[in-house]
Amino acid sequence: MDKLNHLRTWFGAQASVVVAYSGGVDSSLVMCVADQVLGKHCIGVLAVSPSLPQVERVEAVQQAEERGWQLHELETTETEDPDYQVNAPNRCFYCKDHVYRSLLEVARGFENGAVLVDGMNAEDTQDLRPGRAAAIRHGVKSPLNELGFTKAEVREAAQSIGLTVWDKPAAACLASRIPYGTKVTTGLLRRIENAESFVRSFGIGALRVRHHGDVARIEVPTSDFNLVIQNAQSLVGGLRELGWLYVTLDMEGLRQGSMNAPVLKSL
Repeated sequence: MDKLNHLRTWFGAQASVVVAYSGGVDSSLVMCVADQVLGKHCIGVLAVSPSLPQVERVEAVQQAEERGWQLHELETTETEDPDYQVNAPNRCFYCKDHVYRSLLEVARGFENGAVLVDGMNAEDTQDLRPGRAAAIRHGVKSPLNELGFTKAEVREAAQSIGLTVWDKPAAACLASRIPYGTKVTTGLLRRIENAESFVRSFGIGALRVRHHGDVARIEVPTSDFNLVIQNAQSLVGGLRELGWLYVTLDMEGLRQGSMNAPVLKSL
């Protein structure tokens, strides 16, 4: 496909790059093409904090090892920032500000200065993206966005070069399960992660467990509704053990950015 060739050309114009890598399809495509074009002059950095689900970390590292990519895991401290913890609608700015600042230090020290790139595609601009301001602030480049890649085109390109994550569902940090205005704590992040791991044990792949005080709201694809209902008693029991009093199934199914609905409604 033409855009994939354009992406190769884009990286060919760079001396060296550091990729903000998460293991999702977008950053994996960027990482793979950068590695193919630049080889040892490319390194991926995986930001690790309590907001990153352990399952995502493991899968991201495993893919990098299988592919032979250079990968550095970097502990970041965004969850310790009071501005992040207060969980306003611009929480992602404070998160990305910490992350990109740390990654930029890696980029500056890599081969006497490398370009820092991320995996934002052209469709990502259609949702609330306060973290984008942090990317601009730190000079992060987004080749997929620059070249106009849609999500479907990212998946097509990823599949064409043999990436097994080409159809991986979109992921998001654990803090995205917490309503704006509810304080983000490490304990709550771990609790949500444990809840999603528990729900996943019933054979459900893509899911979110959204925290609403005493209520745990489960989002799964509508095709998995029957599976949830069949295991309702066990799911309710397990999530109550984790601290929620009530457990609900969201009848709209799994969707990206559902916690942004109140903010979007007010615009």
